[in-house]
This record gives sequence, structure tokens and C-alpha cells, in this order.
Amino acid sequence: MTLNEPTWDDARTIAHQLFAALPTVSISLDCAAGRVLAKDLLALVDLPTFETSAMDGYAVAGAGPWKIVAYSRAGQPLDITLSTGEAVGITTGAVIPQGTFGILRWEDATVDGDTLAGETSEGKDIRPSGAECLMGDLLISAGTVLSPAMVGLAAAVGHDEIEVRIKPKVAVIILGDEILRSGLPHNGMVRDSLGVQLPAWFAKLGCEVHATTFVEDTLDAHIDAIKSAGSADIIVTTGGTAVGERDYLHQAIAALGGEFHVDQIKVRPGHPQLLASIGGKPLLGLPGNPQSALAALMTLGVPVIESLLGIPEVQLPVIASKENLTAPTGFTRMIVGNIVDGDFISSPYLGSAMMRGVAMGTGFAVVTNPATNIRWVGLPS
Repeated sequence: MTLNEPTWDDARTIAHQLFAALPTVSISLDCAAGRVLAKDLLALVDLPTFETSAMDGYAVAGAGPWKIVAYSRAGQPLDITLSTGEAVGITTGAVIPQGTFGILRWEDATVDGDTLAGETSEGKDIRPSGAECLMGDLLISAGTVLSPAMVGLAAAVGHDEIEVRIKPKVAVIILGDEILRSGLPHNGMVRDSLGVQLPAWFAKLGCEVHATTFVEDTLDAHIDAIKSAGSADIIVTTGGTAVGERDYLHQAIAALGGEFHVDQIKVRPGHPQLLASIGGKPLLGLPGNPQSALAALMTLGVPVIESLLGIPEVQLPVIASKENLTAPTGFTRMIVGNIVDGDFISSPYLGSAMMRGVAMGTGFAVVTNPATNIRWVGLPS
């Protein structure tokens, strides 16, 4: 079934539900940051796994003064039990000896030969076993984009590898006879500003662009280019999403037996965008105007990518603005700009063909008519 001009929210929901998540792969932790976790991450051990010292100093037994009988270093636990009046020098992270009353920090200690004096309290500066997590605890849920700190946590609880979704492979097809790939715009020719940036945007969204192809405005060229991109997990086109005399994208998709899911959306900019599938794989049709194309990428592209990566759909954050932000009746408007001191400030360059607005902005304010809360769609950083 094709949704013709659905609302912005309905289109995003449909885009997130249409496609199944891609397969998974196990990778080493040093390659895992930025990848999407495919399976809940559980703790393999208690953390800490044993009682450790939180400070450099002395593990003491009973009341002082104490006799220093040994030294305990991280990774070199002592197989002793302290008796009252005994102490061992200890480093941060070292295993607490049996019989320890508390830790006397080195800066609070007075040492005379092997005699130690000072004050501490019961349990002071001792990290108990399992204080951070217990074996079997859920630490990170599937569908989470792994931060470096999350990877460090996985290592701390004993994981050597981690199961992630494979990165979607993207084929980008730039449509249009008027596209100039180098030099100055002239004689009605315009510089390509999408082919040079889309691979980077897709990389930030967790994908890999395997090919970028420039295609002339003929039906046969459109069909050949889409067929050649068949090995990709996502086909992305720019331009040709309207129904003008030289817009062949709809015809090409139909000729290849494709299915239309979303055809145009009640949104500005980015109205002539579409989502189809060919052989069960998504084809994302972005408008040719640069700002419209990026608005469409954030509208339909992000939900499709999230579905392939197994990232759950989430509610967009609500933002504030002192500006009078409006949208056409029955439409959603995506306004590029920045959040400054907690308030959204729109860019002065809001034309659908203007790259400058997006180059200066960090995301889009999402404004509806009838009015609802203003929401925020941040560009990937």
C-alpha cells in the first residue's frame, strides 16, 4: 500500500516499521565504538570481582598503631589474613587482605620504620565486590549505539568480543543533466553539493556508501543505475522525485517491479520525497535541492536506517524558541538552525536550495500546523 502525502509523523513511523533488521556479526571491542549493539550486554562477573582498595595507603586490622608486615599491589594479591595490630601497604585497585578493618590513606599516615600510626574507620575506602554490577546484570540494551565508555564497560566485565549489526551498505545515485562535478557553476549547470556530502552523513548514521553514481535524465539510465545498485542494502537517489516532464524515478521504480510505500509527505522543505522498495530493499528518493534533501534524509532516511540497525523508535525531544515558528496549514515545517542557551534560533538561510543554512545549523526544529510542541531533529555529529 502506498501512502500519498501522509503526515510527517505517520511517514516516519511507517519507515521505521517496514524493514527487518540486518544480520549480526561479532567483532573485537577495539572496533566496537559507534556500532549498534545487536544483543543485550550482560555482566559476565561481579564488578569489582573482589574487594579492592579505593586509595593508595595501608590496609589495617583493628586499632592502631600497626606493624607493617607486607605490601599488596594491584594484580598481586597477598594470600594472608591480617591480625589485629597488623597492616599492609596497598595500592589503588589491589585486593583487600582478609581481616582488614579499613584503609588508612598514605597522606594521613605516619610511618616510623615498620610502625604505622593514624586514624581510619571501618570499611573506609574499601570497594565492595559487586558494588558496580552483579554477574548477569543487564548493562546495555540491544539497539544502543555503543560509546567508547560502553565499550570500556564491556571489557571491564570480561567481554572480548561484542555482537553488533552489520553496517548497511548504501548506493547513492545522483540524478540530473544539470549536475556539474567540478569547477564553477555556469550556463545553467550547478555544482554537485550532495554527492560530496552524503557519504559522510551516512557514515555518521552507521552506514557505508559503497558507490556514488551520476546519472543522466533518461528512463533507461535510471533503470540501469538502480539495477546496478541491487547489491546495496539501501538505494538512495537525489532528484527526480516530482512528476515533471524529465522526472523518471517513479517510472524506473515501476519498471523494476518496485513497490511504493510513501510518495510525498506533508512537509516543507522536502515535499517531493519518496520511499519505495525493490526486491524487499529500501529505495529512498531524496529531492534534488540540497536543504530539502537533508530534511528528507532526516525524515525518512533516519527511520529506515534505524530499522535496519535494530535501533528502536524514540520520541523526539521537545525544545523551546522565542521565535514565532509557523507551518503551512496541515503541514509540518522543518526549520534549520541551532539551539543556543536552551532556545532554538533559526538560520537566516532557509531556502530549500540553500546549503548555507544547513552548513551553519546543527539540526531542524519540527513545527506543525495545527500547532503542537516544537521538536528537535539533530543532524548527526
